[in-house]
Amino acid sequence: MTDPVYRTILLFDIEQYGSRDNVEQAFLRRVLYDVVDATLLSAAVDETARLRADRGDSVMELIDTATPVPVLVKTLLTETPALLHNKNRLLATSARMRLRIVLSSGYVAVDELDGWVGSDLNHAVRLVNADALRDELKQREADCVLCVSDDVYRGVVRHGPLGVRPEEFHRMTVETKEGPTVAWVHGEPGRPGSPEATAPVTDVITPQHSSVHIQGDQYGQTGGTLHGGQYFDFTGRARDEHR
Repeated sequence: MTDPVYRTILLFDIEQYGSRDNVEQAFLRRVLYDVVDATLLSAAVDETARLRADRGDSVMELIDTATPVPVLVKTLLTETPALLHNKNRLLATSARMRLRIVLSSGYVAVDELDGWVGSDLNHAVRLVNADALRDELKQREADCVLCVSDDVYRGVVRHGPLGVRPEEFHRMTVETKEGPTVAWVHGEPGRPGSPEATAPVTDVITPQHSSVHIQGDQYGQTGGTLHGGQYFDFTGRARDEHR
């Protein structure tokens, strides 16, 4: 297994994907790719600085740390909702796509089966699949909801970088298989008056998480994506796709 490398972890998950038929699912996946690619282009993320895992109803991106996280947060708060609105305004209500978005960070390694491995990766997946985040989106009229991990909130959001207002985020406790963990959601809380909305920032020890494993044979070489004829691996090297 390779040594773990620190990456920004970004997930987009389609709401109620499983309730759509095959034609609708295929269409939504094309729209999702358009939105994700346009979002990262707006954030000036170079194609060689990202790896993609296709998870069917969702897309996971591992982004090199050379991309500033404040820029990503601002783009997800402004450009992504606008992109979704432009797509959805041309669609029937039944075909509308809504997204749960999670921005996290951590160490990820590649094992001998070319799968992605890491407890930080597992944590991000737990957040995007959390019932609490699903409920947040269900109770809103917006096309998407953004959740950031506690580390991203503490390290970036709470300091109020340009275009990001920390007071617009509220704390959310997520129950996971490994125990409760804290995350932060943009926008008004789903339940007015919820104590999560005014909970103070306190030191929280994130529980240890079991590894998530994304098979290379399902998601491509080391679970990533070929960009521009080169393959960007976890060591930071660009390798020829015909190696």
